[in-house]
Amino acid sequence: MIDLLSTVAGRDVPRETFEKLEAYVALIVEANLEQNLISSASVSNIWERHILDSAQLVAHQKAGNWIDIGSGAGLPGVVTAILTGTETTLVEPRRLRIRFLTAVSIKLGLDLVTLVQGKPSKVEGRYAVITARAVASATQILRMTLHLSHSDTIWLLPKGRNAQKELDEVRLAWQGDFRLEPSRTDDQASILVAKGVRPWGKQ
Repeated sequence: MIDLLSTVAGRDVPRETFEKLEAYVALIVEANLEQNLISSASVSNIWERHILDSAQLVAHQKAGNWIDIGSGAGLPGVVTAILTGTETTLVEPRRLRIRFLTAVSIKLGLDLVTLVQGKPSKVEGRYAVITARAVASATQILRMTLHLSHSDTIWLLPKGRNAQKELDEVRLAWQGDFRLEPSRTDDQASILVAKGVRPWGKQ
């Protein structure tokens, strides 16, 4: 699995990092008995469905801090934070999810992870990478996170079979550089990559 993880992430993954991800998986599986962090159907293939799917975003990484919107169980934010060792903010409105993420951060020693309970509108600052997985449409994500971006920000938004439709909708609503990158874990999915995002009429 460590070799596959390295391939998907586009970088060598040290054994220590892999073991931290193993510990994270164990925490999800344990907590999932009490709250629905991930669907019960996906527990048996949690590595392929959730960890590798999140890890592939690292292959598109650029230098700088990350923010993950609607982080839930920490997917992809905890995975990318473990793999990159980069300052990461996890934004999640649900109290129980925040409680879980707090426990994860403490137990795994994720000192560079900051938690925010609430909506993106509560967050200040600018981020180099903005992610959101299974939260809202790409158009909505751009609208709710534009204030968190700067001129070099990149959005990495995992999308399923409707990725092309979402891309078309984004291009109608926003100016910028938009493209779809094939998912490394699912032939039916893509990553919507956005840069230079701004409303129409603004230069």
